[in-house]
Amino acid sequence: MMIPPAARFFVQLAGVSGAAAVILGAYGAHAFKPSTPEAREVFETGNRYHLIHSVALGLAPFSRHPKVTGLLFTLGMLGFCGSCYGYSLAQSQTLRQMAPYGGICLILAWLSLIF
Repeated sequence: MMIPPAARFFVQLAGVSGAAAVILGAYGAHAFKPSTPEAREVFETGNRYHLIHSVALGLAPFSRHPKVTGLLFTLGMLGFCGSCYGYSLAQSQTLRQMAPYGGICLILAWLSLIF
């Protein structure tokens, strides 16, 4: 199946995102010294979601609406995973407040596969 050039971007972005997830996972496992057990748990949750949704992003071009699906997965990862990383690394409550919006984008991305 030929992937349209506009959708191919999401496959490339998924590659970068997946590599970043693995790098951050290695950092979290070997170098990250969290200030609290909660910070470690939040970091690990963000990393798990990051890796799973990087794979999903790579499959977005095969959806019925690849640009919508890819955009929602991208925004969701930035909002949810990014806020988890930001909270864990910097104890930023402001970043933590973005998590629900990112989560909503991830839910909508999965639902976009239905329609």
